[in-house]
Amino acid sequence: MCDPQKLAEEQHNMRLLTTIVDLTAAILRQGNLTVPEAIELIQVTKKSVLQLFPDKEDVYDLIYRPRFERIIRERLQEN
Repeated sequence: MCDPQKLAEEQHNMRLLTTIVDLTAAILRQGNLTVPEAIELIQVTKKSVLQLFPDKEDVYDLIYRPRFERIIRERLQEN
């Protein structure tokens, strides 16, 4: 049986993860950051995500890092 408290915590962490990632993507898309600032934002985001899910760095690197890098590339191509 699944522990309801653990399930609620996992759901909370997933909502927080979604908020963090979506906010980071939105900030990157605005285009107001320099490349070093964008990279720093991505590093801070990764640290925050890994605090929520410490054993999921490989998942972060597989899913979110490419997403953020693509946004930066697209933004640089616009300039």
